[in-house]
Amino acid sequence: MTVEYILVGVGGLLLLSVVASKGSSILGVPALLIFLMIGMLAGCEGPGGIAFDDARLSQGLGVVALIFILFAGGLSTEWRRVHTVLWPSFLLATLGVLITAVLLGGFAVAFLGLTPIEAFTLGAIVSSTDAAAVFAVMRSRNVHLKEHLETLLEFESGSNDPMAVLLTVSMIRLLTAPDTSPLGLVPFFVQQMILGSLLGYLSGRAIVWIINRINLEYDGLYPVLSTTLILLVYALTSLTGGSGILAVYIAGLVMGNSTFLHKNSLTSFHDGLAWLMQIVMFLTLGLLVYPSRLLPLAGIALGASLFLMFVARPVAVFLSLIPFKFPRSEKMMISWVGLRGAVPIILATYPLLANFPNADAMFHVVFFVVFTSVLIQGPSLPWLARRLRVDRPPAQIARELPSTPAAEGISGSLVEIAVPPGSPFAGRPIVELGLPRGVYIVLVRRGEEMVVPAGSTLINAGDRLLMMGKTEALDSIRSVLAPVYDVAE
Repeated sequence: MTVEYILVGVGGLLLLSVVASKGSSILGVPALLIFLMIGMLAGCEGPGGIAFDDARLSQGLGVVALIFILFAGGLSTEWRRVHTVLWPSFLLATLGVLITAVLLGGFAVAFLGLTPIEAFTLGAIVSSTDAAAVFAVMRSRNVHLKEHLETLLEFESGSNDPMAVLLTVSMIRLLTAPDTSPLGLVPFFVQQMILGSLLGYLSGRAIVWIINRINLEYDGLYPVLSTTLILLVYALTSLTGGSGILAVYIAGLVMGNSTFLHKNSLTSFHDGLAWLMQIVMFLTLGLLVYPSRLLPLAGIALGASLFLMFVARPVAVFLSLIPFKFPRSEKMMISWVGLRGAVPIILATYPLLANFPNADAMFHVVFFVVFTSVLIQGPSLPWLARRLRVDRPPAQIARELPSTPAAEGISGSLVEIAVPPGSPFAGRPIVELGLPRGVYIVLVRRGEEMVVPAGSTLINAGDRLLMMGKTEALDSIRSVLAPVYDVAE
């Protein structure tokens, strides 16, 4: 097959995936599920007829994809929002993942007939959640959770993948090195976490320093530079015995909360790169799946999926959040939001390469679990959020406006904030609002009318204010207009 035919195939699948993603809002399912189905249809048992069964190549692509997906997640995470829910998110991302893996492993031993190592490996593989899948569904239906819930779920989903990777690698080590005891994995686990966290933090600071001082002649080289440095962070951290996956996430988190040149354009670039990686990964993994092998495993896989949804995840959430005063309705929502995404399918290739017993069957079970999780839980999220009353009305949502090249040099943010009924801003002129220093109302959107404000302009309930200023000052205004629930109360 010539290069031209390969490029036509790759380009056609990517184009079809991007266009088909428009249907996700109509169907109420994440776009990632559509990418996965396109990969299956393009596979050897689908109309596409593409024969692809290279697990090693798939795992390599998966690791590279995971690097950029997690880095982009860290880069877009705002510490000023995260620190209020840091500890509950951290416990969900560590203890919650461990409890989920143990419970599903126990279920697989008792009811699925797997050996302990096989069962707990399966539990580790599907123990992490996918924020992209969750918020794709929520936003496609114009549903937003309370701000602290969105922040908690976003941070938990972005930071629990390293834990799942470590658990999976640990279980495979138990199989490939029979002399290793479970207690002997504790030093390995601690080393991976400590070195990954430390080197990730130092790397993030170093990358910011390099970008601000290298003074490249061409702006187009900055995305190349950041991409290269992130790959080096993963590789060097892994070679020194740390968790490279954790390191790239923390490096992204450090960078996202620092000031560096071309921050807006680099953030947009890495967000687009992460989407490309997710599309490529889901297409590739879809090609690996044989639908004919799914049918004999459907009963086992469905049992594991339902146990994960209704028992393992809820128990993990309720136990992990015992120290915090979350209402029962919010715990129920957090439990149901545990959608599975790309990471479990990527991790399912590890047993294939380790010659794990029943590795092919395990891969297809994991695929089925992810598929049913997104298919069953995804469309129900907006309905459940309204039913539990944990969603935010549209009037309380402050929408970040897209950045423009002209705004790159402006120190601050440009946001649109709604004035809900009963707001202290309603019925008062701008001059009497007591806005923080350096915050300006640029434009007032009143229905279909655009009002250029003056000091005497009256603010009405339902107005949407286009405001510019420092992020911290805008946050204080946002808290007045749409107070955020304090989980510590």
